[in-house]
Amino acid sequence: MAEGTGAHISRGLLKAEPETGICKVVCLSTDHSLTLPLMEVEEIQKVIKMWRNEYAQLGAEKDINYVQIFENKGDAMGCSNPHPHGQIWSQRSIPSEVLKKGKHFKAHWDANKRSLLQDYLEQELELDERIVVKNEHFVALVPYWAIWPYEVMILPKKHLQHMGQMDAEEEEAFAAIIKALCIRYDNLFQTSFPYSSGIHQQPTTGDEYPEWHFHMSFYPPLLR
Repeated sequence: MAEGTGAHISRGLLKAEPETGICKVVCLSTDHSLTLPLMEVEEIQKVIKMWRNEYAQLGAEKDINYVQIFENKGDAMGCSNPHPHGQIWSQRSIPSEVLKKGKHFKAHWDANKRSLLQDYLEQELELDERIVVKNEHFVALVPYWAIWPYEVMILPKKHLQHMGQMDAEEEEAFAAIIKALCIRYDNLFQTSFPYSSGIHQQPTTGDEYPEWHFHMSFYPPLLR
């Protein structure tokens, strides 16, 4: 194959290879006037069930090694359609940001046999300086290493590698904290607040990843 048509390229420092995968656009509600903070917890739970099913089904596909679930909300984030929707990208390669996180997760696990994010979360809960909202099973906080203004991360209190490990009570708590956080964004800025959000979970290579701790990050566009 010629260059530019998906061929493998390896010429000194110039390296490239084709990517394969399955990409989906998913509607969050049949009511196109709604956004996550305006949806009922039960409705957000249905979205979470869909995310869980897609993660499991796509991750089981041959050559799908990572499943990215994300939402770009609002014109400021390049969202061209007004109805509430997100995307799921499943692909053969593992994104560099995920590889970077996984490297640190594994180093901490190998040294301590504990999740890095669980140890971090326990410290944040004790300090109680960056907690935005919490419930019985989840915490939303401003990460100590945050780069974006008003960046927030949602973490399960229990060490879970992916959403498929949640029970019904944890699933409802996850839906409730997503709604509570998004309401705070909207109320603080008195607008339907734009953001990019994404869920990071363990890769779907078929290997075990005891070091992974799933989390959801929100990145507002306030550096633009």
